[in-house]
Amino acid sequence: VFDKYLWRGFDLSDGRPVVQAGADLSSGKFTLSYWTNWQLKSSNDIPSGEANETDIILDYSTDLGEMLSVSVGNIWYALDGAEDTNELYLSATVNTLLSPTFAIYYDWDACEEEGLYFTADISHSIELMENLSMSLGALVAYNMHSDYAVGDYAGFHNYELSVGLDYALTDQLSVSPS
Repeated sequence: VFDKYLWRGFDLSDGRPVVQAGADLSSGKFTLSYWTNWQLKSSNDIPSGEANETDIILDYSTDLGEMLSVSVGNIWYALDGAEDTNELYLSATVNTLLSPTFAIYYDWDACEEEGLYFTADISHSIELMENLSMSLGALVAYNMHSDYAVGDYAGFHNYELSVGLDYALTDQLSVSPS
């Protein structure tokens, strides 16, 4: 449950609360993911009680040696009130202090310009006690004419700082206020 749906710096829920849920099915280095967003309170443009976005993600992740992990995949965005689209991504993480990660996203479907979106982030997790850890992160993003998703311009777009607590209820279920 979130007080709003933020995506790439945009409030996609008109400042209203949402429920977001997903599931992953993994086999080897492949993962098939389902994710959806439900609007809890209606606004002028967004009805309540309905899923207004569903994403299907196919991902392949692997380690290239001890120091580098990479992921490549496709996200299909099924959107209520907008044209559905597909986005390819490639990310690389250096497996060291702060886990620096660089990712590139390419809207190959609905975008009319270059359709590129880049992110660079760092993160760190600190174990506070058994089953409880604190996650810290920072992200900066650059838009290169990803006109469908962000806009037809090139420049820095989104900056984020994050803090979260992750409490493992079981090996496969956790609660993560952030």
